Amino acid sequence: MRRALADAGSGADLRATLAAAALTDRYYQTKAPYRPQQDVSSYEAAPAGFSPVAVQLVARHGSRGLSSLKYDLAVYNMWAKAQADGALTPLGQQLGADVLAIMKANFLLGYGVAGISTPGYGNETQLGIQEHTQLARRMLQRQSAFWKQVGDAAGSAPRQIVTVTSGVDRAVDSGNFFVQSLKPALAGLVSYPPAPAPYPDTGSAVAQPAGTDRFLLYFHKLVKATDLVTSTADARYTTYQDSQAYQKYKAADADLLAKQAGLFTSDAARAAGRALLRRLFTQSFVDRIDNGSYAFANTGSYTYTSSDGKFSSTLPGDGKTTIKGLGDAGALLYELYVIAPAMKAEAGVDFTPYMPVEQAKFFAEANDTSDFYDKGPGITEKGEATYKMAQILVDDLFNEVDAIARGDLSHAAKLRFAHAEIMIPFASRMGLKNVLQQVPVAQTYAWANNPWRGEYVSPMAANMQWDVYRNGAGTLLVKMLYNERETDFKAGCDGARVSGTQHFYDWEKLKACYGHVAKAS
Repeated sequence: MRRALADAGSGADLRATLAAAALTDRYYQTKAPYRPQQDVSSYEAAPAGFSPVAVQLVARHGSRGLSSLKYDLAVYNMWAKAQADGALTPLGQQLGADVLAIMKANFLLGYGVAGISTPGYGNETQLGIQEHTQLARRMLQRQSAFWKQVGDAAGSAPRQIVTVTSGVDRAVDSGNFFVQSLKPALAGLVSYPPAPAPYPDTGSAVAQPAGTDRFLLYFHKLVKATDLVTSTADARYTTYQDSQAYQKYKAADADLLAKQAGLFTSDAARAAGRALLRRLFTQSFVDRIDNGSYAFANTGSYTYTSSDGKFSSTLPGDGKTTIKGLGDAGALLYELYVIAPAMKAEAGVDFTPYMPVEQAKFFAEANDTSDFYDKGPGITEKGEATYKMAQILVDDLFNEVDAIARGDLSHAAKLRFAHAEIMIPFASRMGLKNVLQQVPVAQTYAWANNPWRGEYVSPMAANMQWDVYRNGAGTLLVKMLYNERETDFKAGCDGARVSGTQHFYDWEKLKACYGHVAKAS
C-alpha cells in the first residue's frame, strides 16, 4: 500500500489508491493513525555534488484521545436509556462497557506517563508518542551522514535545532517526544526561541513559554485576550486579521453553514444511522429517536481514579453535544469508532463490530465534507477564506531556507508541532496537487468529484518536511516530503524541478514560483 501511494500520480489514480487504503484503514479519515507513505530506502538520491544542509518540518500532534467529554457521554446516555427500556440487542449490551472503557481511559489519559504534564482528555496516547518517536528516528535515518556531521560539530560549530509548538499540551508533548529521540548526540543543540511578544499589544501582555508561537501554529484561533495586534506595522497584524476573518467565516457564513447543515439530517444520514442503531437497539427505541420522542446529550458528571489511587478526575458534561436524530447518533458512534485505534493501549476497545464498513464509509465522507468546507479548500467563490491565514507558516519555511542561501547555517533544522486545523489550511496554501481543488457553491463536495481526503491531508502526526541540499557553488535544491512521501510542489512550479530529477527543485526558481521575497538580512 505504501508503494501504491508513493506511485499515485493523477487525481484519478490518487482517488483509486485512497479508496483501496480506506478499506484497510476502515475510513478513519483525520483520526487515522499515522503511517509513513514511502519507505526510507526508496527515496531519490540528490544530484551529484549536492549534500543535505538543513531540514524543515511541520507536523500535527500524534494520535490522541477524545478532546473533551462529549461524544462518549452522549452515546452512553443513549445506551443507558435503552438499557432502562429493555431495548438492547445482544450486540448493544456490549456497547455500554466499551463506551465506559473509552471514557475512563480519557479521564486518566497520560497519568503516570513521563512527558505528559496534565492527565486527561486531549492528551496523546501511547500510539501518538510512538508516532513522533519513530518520525524523528526516520528523519535521522534518512540523512544519517548529515546528522552525524551536525552532532560531531556540536562542540566546535554548533547548529541549532529550533523547536516551536502551538503551546497546546498535545503539540508541546509531541515536540518533546520528537526531540527526545534526537538524544544524546544532538540533545545540546535543541533550542526553544522566545515566544512572540508583547501580545496583546494593548494593556497587559500575556507571557507565553519559550518555544510557543501561536501566530505560526495556532493561527485558526487567535483571540484578543492573548494575541491582539492593533499596529499595522507589526508583521503579525495580517495574520491576526486573517484569523479573525476566518473565525467569522466559520461561525457565520451562510453558504458554509448551509453546506454543513444537512450532513447528518439528510435521508441518507438517517438511513445510515438507522442501520447502525438497529444492530444495537430494538426497532421501537430507534423509532423514538427518529421521531423526536427521545433525545440525548452529554449531561451528567463522572469521576475516575487511577488504579494506584493517587490521581482522580471529576468532569461534568456541558450538554452541548446532542443526539436529536438517527444521523446524530450515527455520527457520534463514528467519533468513538475513529478514536478507538488511537487508544488501543489505554482502553483496549475494538469498535469495528459497531461500525460496518458501509456505514463507516458514509460517515467518513460526511466528516470529510465538513472538514473540506471549514478547514480545507472550501467554496470557490469564497477565495482564500479558509487558508489565507496559513501564509505566515509558508513564509516561515521560505525564510529559513533563505537564511541558508545567505550562508547563515545557524539552524540545522526547524521543527514545528501543531494541529489538523493548521496542517489542512497549510497544505491548501502550499497549493499541493490533489489538495487545493475548490468546489463552486452551486455544487457539493463529494468523494466522487474531488480527490481531497482527510486521511491524506491530515491523519494523526501528518507532516511536511523540506530537505535542503547545497553544492560547492552554493546552489540550493529542495525536496518535499508529505507524510514522508516524496511530493510535488504546486503544479505551477513544475518548471522549477531540476532537469533529470523527479523530486528536486531549484531554490531560486521555487521562490519565484511562490512569489516569495527574501527578507532583508
